[in-house]
Amino acid sequence: MNVKKIYLPILLSLTLAIGLLLGSFLNFPAEKRGMISGSNKSKLNKLIDFIEGEYVDPVDTDSIVDLTVNSILEKLDPHSVYIAKNEMEQVAESMKGDFVGIGVNFYMYKDSVAVIKPIPGGPSEKAGILAGDRILFAGKDKLFGRKLQNDTLFSKLKGKEGSTVDLTIFRKSENKKFNVSVTRDVVPIKSVDAAVMVSPTAGYIKINRFAETTYDEFKAGLATLKKQGAKSLIIDLRDNGGGYLEKAVEIADDLLPDGRVIVKTRNKKNREDITKATSGGLFENGPLYILINENSASASEILAGAIQDNDRGTIVGRRSFGKGLVQREMPLGDGSAVRLTVARYYTPSGRSIQRSYAEGGEKYFSDFEKRFESGELYSADSIKVADTLKFKTLKGRIVYGGGGIIPDLFVAQEGRHGDEQLALLMQSGIVGYFVFEQLDKERTQYKGLTTNEITAKVNATDKYFNAYDAYLRKNGLVFNLSKQKDRVKRYLAAEFARQLSGDKDYYSLLLKEDNMVKAVLEKK
Repeated sequence: MNVKKIYLPILLSLTLAIGLLLGSFLNFPAEKRGMISGSNKSKLNKLIDFIEGEYVDPVDTDSIVDLTVNSILEKLDPHSVYIAKNEMEQVAESMKGDFVGIGVNFYMYKDSVAVIKPIPGGPSEKAGILAGDRILFAGKDKLFGRKLQNDTLFSKLKGKEGSTVDLTIFRKSENKKFNVSVTRDVVPIKSVDAAVMVSPTAGYIKINRFAETTYDEFKAGLATLKKQGAKSLIIDLRDNGGGYLEKAVEIADDLLPDGRVIVKTRNKKNREDITKATSGGLFENGPLYILINENSASASEILAGAIQDNDRGTIVGRRSFGKGLVQREMPLGDGSAVRLTVARYYTPSGRSIQRSYAEGGEKYFSDFEKRFESGELYSADSIKVADTLKFKTLKGRIVYGGGGIIPDLFVAQEGRHGDEQLALLMQSGIVGYFVFEQLDKERTQYKGLTTNEITAKVNATDKYFNAYDAYLRKNGLVFNLSKQKDRVKRYLAAEFARQLSGDKDYYSLLLKEDNMVKAVLEKK
């Protein structure tokens, strides 16, 4: 297994990194202009030429240029970032919403490529590959016993649309090895994780980021929920770090009446663009709730701010991240790009929710950690508001700028102060790896079980709870799980359901005990 070293700071900063890289940006080409002009540009070019031609030791000048670009961007704002060319493909795929491949979720388990689950409707599922299968060879390339990195594995399994790859599969449940040909195809990367009913009349949609396909996914999910009887709607933007501004605007347009302001943007030349809702939205009436937390940023805040300022719905949860900057992606000509801040956005009432970054990036992000320490996640009274930045919603309610969207209905973090790391842990990939390894030992015992039967089996004893505790310790993670046993078992049961059935069952199980969803249903 290649997940033996997982450190808590990584878990704590994961959503921050996603927000930093995928925060709201404009999806159109940059004007062609030099980043540096005149004598300064000449000076930099000459320096690189001198190093390449005269410096005594061999030097990777590409890495020097990368450092230079990063150093320049660090002087600007925390969200202007450089994307190296080796990262561009993955970032582009995430925001495009699909890639070409064989369509499996996998990881390296005991030096072999283990299939956690084929993507429903994808090439591997169509070819008959099952959860638990091991991929031994892709063509003539040996994939087991080599401790291959994920980048290398992806390169073996990806390819052109319509191309085929011959896989050698070992199926542990039947103790047999066989060959199968898989035709690569476009595989979606979902940005809408779930669209499920949480009560006979309340629909729920979970959006994990705003990608090219997000609006289409949202529209399809909403249509399904309305057919199932949804009269009210919960949109979950928790831990959504942003993405394409336009996609958040498209969703807001479906929720707001004709003519209502959605967002304002203002660029360097102080030109203000105002975007307004059009007629014929899919859900302009009916109770609406937006769930946010401390990791909801950028495009998430645009959507939440538009709903709050127009008094269209109720914002539920905890204060959002506080990012009111808009980036444009600009290619640098060598496969890399810079995501540069080109505008500020303002909610319909005119407020900027961007937190100050005057003291630099380190202090800017340490403010996030202070929220844990101050108790803000557990008490609305701990939220610091900027009294000098008061604005009014359409109906005259007071809202504040200068540091995120403050919810209308505060809901504390589940658990107690000090349990924040556990919350992130239970939503991390290590839970999925643990559950896969348990299923790998006893998959046949779960064959044909319903979601309720799966849940009952997992919760019947402390077998899996104790095994998970031991698993964490084995991987260098020490938690006191005993005080959060019910919560841990709930996440474990949900992950069993996800791997055996699908995302819909995963969310349906978790949402039954979700504090924010329960607060909404109790309010109705």
